[in-house]
Amino acid sequence: MDETLNLQTAATFLQLSEDELRRRARLGTIKAAKPGKRWVFLKSDLVDYLDALYADRGDCVGAGKEKSLWPYTTETERGGLMSEARVEKEYAALLRPQTGH
Repeated sequence: MDETLNLQTAATFLQLSEDELRRRARLGTIKAAKPGKRWVFLKSDLVDYLDALYADRGDCVGAGKEKSLWPYTTETERGGLMSEARVEKEYAALLRPQTGH
């Protein structure tokens, strides 16, 4: 039989506020039941919820390989919305003397 937790214990387990856990339970983001006036959580469901968060972010630690959350590269990107050339061109246009209309 699976261990059941009340709202307070489940919130402490997930390190969430009770209000936030209640909100997520109402939305169905976290599995919960309300057989009467109080929320009831299965500990295994809370563990599954946490496991899914790791899987979604892709930063599970296992198999001896660590994944960085902040990948970097030594390459320089050119172009894009805020390339150096574009910024310089827009800055020069702003500094150009205004002519009367």
